[in-house]
Parts: sequence; C-alpha cells; structure tokens
Amino acid sequence: MKKLIIAGGTGFLGQALSTYFKDSYDEIVILSRSENKTEGKLRYLRWDARSQGDWCRELEGATALINLCGKSVNCRYTEKNMALIFSSRLESTAVLGEAILACKTPPLVWINGASGTIYRHSETEPMTERGGETGSGFSVEVCKAWEHVFDNFQLPATRKVNLRIAMVMGKTGGVFPELMSIVKKGLGGTMGKGTQQVSWIHIGDFCRMVAWSIENRRVQGIYNSVAPTPVSNKVLMQKLRKKAGIPFGLPAAAWMLEIGAFFIGTETELILKSRYSYPERVLQEGFQFRHQTIDSCLSDL
Repeated sequence: MKKLIIAGGTGFLGQALSTYFKDSYDEIVILSRSENKTEGKLRYLRWDARSQGDWCRELEGATALINLCGKSVNCRYTEKNMALIFSSRLESTAVLGEAILACKTPPLVWINGASGTIYRHSETEPMTERGGETGSGFSVEVCKAWEHVFDNFQLPATRKVNLRIAMVMGKTGGVFPELMSIVKKGLGGTMGKGTQQVSWIHIGDFCRMVAWSIENRRVQGIYNSVAPTPVSNKVLMQKLRKKAGIPFGLPAAAWMLEIGAFFIGTETELILKSRYSYPERVLQEGFQFRHQTIDSCLSDL
C-alpha cells in the first residue's frame, strides 16, 4: 500500500501535491491544525506541529513524508512574527525527525521543504547547491537553523532530500495571483531598481520534482527547486503586464515599497532581494523541466 504523508499540507503547495499524487497513492494523509476528516483518498489528521501524538503511527510503512510546515514570511517582521517563523519550522522538523526515529518501519524518504532565500543577494552570479554562498540577516538565519535541524537527524532507513524552493508560480495560490492583481490595478511597473533577479518554478514542475525525488533512490541531500532561467524584476513585470493586457504599470522606488509594505503588512525583502539560484544538481541528475522559461510558465497559467 502506497501512503504519502504531507505535513502542513493545506496550503497552496500541499493542495497542489495532493491533487498531483491522488491517482498514484492509495492514501494521502495531511497533517494540519484543522479537524480530522476524510475526503476520498485524503485523510486529514490534526496535530500541533511540535509534539508527538496519534499521528506518529501514520508514518509506519509510509512511502514518503513531505514537510511543508512554516508560518508565511509574507508578514511584518515583528518580534512575535519572527519567533513564530522560527518555531513553526524548527519545531515541526524536529518532531517529525523524532517520530521517524521511533518507527519500526520508517518512511522510505523524507522531503523537507526549505528556501532559496538562504543564498546571498546576487544579481549576476548563480547560486548552485554546491557553490552557492549563504547570505546574512533574519531570513537567512531562519533557513540555516531550519536546515541544521533537518541535517542533524541520522536516519539510515530513510533517505533525506532538502528542497530549497524558489517562488512557485501557480494559478490557485502563491505569488502569481497577487502579482497579477497588482498589474491589473496599473501598479505593475518595475519595483526598486528592477535588476534584482527572481528565481521561480512552475507549480507543475515543482510537483514533478517532488515525485522525482521520491522515485529516484539516488536523490538525496540539497537541491534547488527552481527553473534554470531566472528573470529580473523588470522583465518579470513586463511579462506579467503583457499577459494581463495592461500596457503600462507605475514603477515603485524602494522608499515607496517600504511605505506600501508597511500598510499591507509585509516586508520589502520579498521583492528587493535578488534571488539568483540555479538547479545544477537537479539538471545533472536527470530531471527535465517542462517550463524552463518564464514565457512557457506564464503561457500555462
């Protein structure tokens, strides 16, 4: 019996994975903070993402465990929010690792969702899995601590894969609908200098990369979950305006973005940091993207 466990599986990525895998698994168990319920092959189990409970039994004999837990970083970095961003990632990863250690028949593979934000700001040099340089600041420290917890678990019977996920582009959630909303309001011009790189991946390729990670036993360690052709913010906004049929977009200088971010409750780092990651290991080990360019990606959304 093939069983897939998705921790934190009620968000955009978790829902996409549930839909993608529904025909290839006998059962999919979603660990979430919502009430227990069953919807066809999907079974939702309540957990607090920090302590062991009845949910631990579900890991016995599971084909794969995917961890997507973590408070959204799309918020103001107040002390409270920063503490929650840290704890939601570290505690959930720790309790899952402890639960695997207690299994008689542990999951064959554990995929932990991480972030490409761990790399430094770079506009010209691609950050690869082997040669990429980590940056500094709050978001980077979160990523480092998160991966440290994951790396520290020695699980001889469970293969571990750490996916450093870029901006995932999909119709039903994530950043794409938000950006299109901005564009349709006439505000989709260049943000900041516009030279900052945007690393992205189509939701379909993200799901296929997760499947590839599960199915290929040689896959383990760190992988950049990102398309091989990042684009500058200026180019991305041009492409989005073209898709929306909007001929113009008001540009926003960095100081304007700071004011806007304050009022909508987010941080400008999400827009102004240049994220230039490259999927070197993924390509070397045989994964094939269906959407390698931003034009191909947007044409499918």
